[in-house]
Amino acid sequence: MIRIQVPATTANLGPGFDSCGLALSLYLTLDVGEPAEEWRIAHDLGGGIPTDASNVIIETALSIAPNLEPHHLKMLCDIPAARGLGSSSAAVVAGIELANILANLELTPERKVEIAAEIEGHPDNVAPAVLGNFVVGAKLDGEDFYVRHLFPDCALLAFIPKEVLLTSESRGVLPDQLPYKEAVKASSIANVMIAALLQNDLKLAGDMMERDLWHEKYRAKLVPHLKPLRELTKANGAYAACLSGAGPTILIFAPKSEGENLIQVMRNFDQTAKVLSLNVEGNGSTIFS
Repeated sequence: MIRIQVPATTANLGPGFDSCGLALSLYLTLDVGEPAEEWRIAHDLGGGIPTDASNVIIETALSIAPNLEPHHLKMLCDIPAARGLGSSSAAVVAGIELANILANLELTPERKVEIAAEIEGHPDNVAPAVLGNFVVGAKLDGEDFYVRHLFPDCALLAFIPKEVLLTSESRGVLPDQLPYKEAVKASSIANVMIAALLQNDLKLAGDMMERDLWHEKYRAKLVPHLKPLRELTKANGAYAACLSGAGPTILIFAPKSEGENLIQVMRNFDQTAKVLSLNVEGNGSTIFS
């Protein structure tokens, strides 16, 4: 049996909008079973996720290799859907890996990122899902540009509310354009944030994460817990709290010594939410056999 494992991802990190992404230690796992007369994918995610060839994983695989022989598949996924943790990107990357294995395509990591970014529209989630760790990327005129780098060591905490928030809804509140001076300021904030991360300066990076001008102030009305949670975690030693992707999950960056206390603080803040302590996933998508 072959097993495909794809990590969750968080995108943006505040001002790195549609560009910065980080792989996290939650996973979509796909077991590839025996050949069959038709595609079947078993899972326990509920009736909203197809179990036949209309599943995103299988659709993606067939878009790359249309003549694939059907197989029975089994999916386990601890990446919550519609929470800003890259569940759809993980499914796309799993489909690419499935096609690569079954059709013996010998795709390079670079080609996997290229295919995934074409499907998703930008590389912020899919590049770290393939490559692991921290990736800064851009899709320009159909060409992909990106840099992978090690993320600074810290506590990574995810505050995952019970409510879902579809990316389409979260994107719908964004403006069509920004005034030139504001865009320059937003860009400079992102530049300093990335430079600080490359220097392992999470204090400065965290300050920049919370000054985003690209998207968070528009999405804040859809995520009312962002502002009070940011103030609460900052008062308890966090470097920063920012939207994970389009939300509603909030990702908190903190010194490792503050991790346990912050977990309890967030659980007290909202007992209906799930609070997870995560790690940076350094390997990206992985194949086991």
